[in-house]
Amino acid sequence: MIKSLWIKFLILLFAVSVIALSAAYFLRGLMVRDFRAFLEGEREDRVYWVTADLEATYDRYHDWNKDVIGEDAVWALMLGFEIRILDNKGLLVMDTEKALAGLSPLVRSRVLSVSELSPREQAGPYLPYPLFLAGNEIGRLEVRFLKPGKESVFIERSNTFLLFSLIALGGLALVLSFIVSRKLTRPIKRLAAAAEAVSEGDLKTRVPITGKDEICRLSETFNRMTQTLETQEVLRKKLLSNTAHELRTPLTAMQGELEGMQDGLIPADKLHITSILEETARLKRILNGMEELAQAQASALTLKKEDIDLGKFLPLIASRFQASAHEKGVELNVGYERGISVYADPERLSQIIVNLLSNSLKATDRGGSVTVSATRKGDGVLVEIQDTGSGIKPEDLPFIFERFYRASDGGLGLGLAIVKELVEAHGGRVEVKSEYGKGSVFTLSLPSQ
Repeated sequence: MIKSLWIKFLILLFAVSVIALSAAYFLRGLMVRDFRAFLEGEREDRVYWVTADLEATYDRYHDWNKDVIGEDAVWALMLGFEIRILDNKGLLVMDTEKALAGLSPLVRSRVLSVSELSPREQAGPYLPYPLFLAGNEIGRLEVRFLKPGKESVFIERSNTFLLFSLIALGGLALVLSFIVSRKLTRPIKRLAAAAEAVSEGDLKTRVPITGKDEICRLSETFNRMTQTLETQEVLRKKLLSNTAHELRTPLTAMQGELEGMQDGLIPADKLHITSILEETARLKRILNGMEELAQAQASALTLKKEDIDLGKFLPLIASRFQASAHEKGVELNVGYERGISVYADPERLSQIIVNLLSNSLKATDRGGSVTVSATRKGDGVLVEIQDTGSGIKPEDLPFIFERFYRASDGGLGLGLAIVKELVEAHGGRVEVKSEYGKGSVFTLSLPSQ
């Protein structure tokens, strides 16, 4: 169970809560210690006040005036301590009890209420403070501190508050840790379950996306990955099916002829051997086409892009077809804007243009024309191959970029599929407009940088 990510998150959050509460307890201890140190300093100051007043009284009367020092004893009690005053022979002159006895009952009651606690309820030793006058010891003040009621209230309340914090905030932290850890790990669990489903072959699995954090971006990436895998799986199955279909025809023909020769029904002469060789050549063309298609699909990872000046590139490509166009009686034109360039792989771009030009020349009869042009559009470049050839039937138009789809006899139906793969590998797109019997226009949208 400890291996669960949820439990780890829960333990982590709970540990943070415990550390925070422990820090509060530690800080409370420091505050109480400083508060007590402050009160002790205050008490010492008050003792010195009483000491100074007693010494001044002795100086004024040249002896211990019991009425005056009785007032000092009452004052000391209200300051928070009871006292005993002894002369230089160690005899008791005055103490708090005698001072209180000399007061009226009403005044005594008020003094005791101000002092908060009765001195008799206090326990603890008396602390001696010598009394001096002109360098001579005139007696001794003994002090016993009362327990400060305000200090007790403060500490008691701080203890109550701390206990409440530990119970309430600790419980709240535990509940929040439970909720937050579940919330944090829920999308991760969904991702793990989806990944397991994909590993078992379910490529239709998708992860619900809520929010905009890193886990959501991971979920989006996972969904795109599964979408790509599903698409690739569909293409793979379709490719295998189409390949099997295309290979079956020549193989069946070759097998039939070879079996006929084996049985003596077909002579092993030059005519029939030539027929088998033609079917072999057809098989080779299919395999070469499949290899080109596979290279086109993988080209996104192997493109060597650079800036290509179309003003030099397109005329050079067109020059390869000038002789065949002239022989066929087709006019081949090239047009482009000055200084126009595209960011692409020269070899792959050449393969795209050559494929489209070759198709256009095949579809165009004598007296027709084929035009290659390049224009700027926004941040990209449009390259068009336009012909006045036979065009494409409306029912064939949606499928011409599909693998092995042939709108007419001849060819393997892979040329335009390869063009589409290469264009998309460059981050562009290819479109076609055609009117049957009047011609076609293939448009390439490619990035200029």
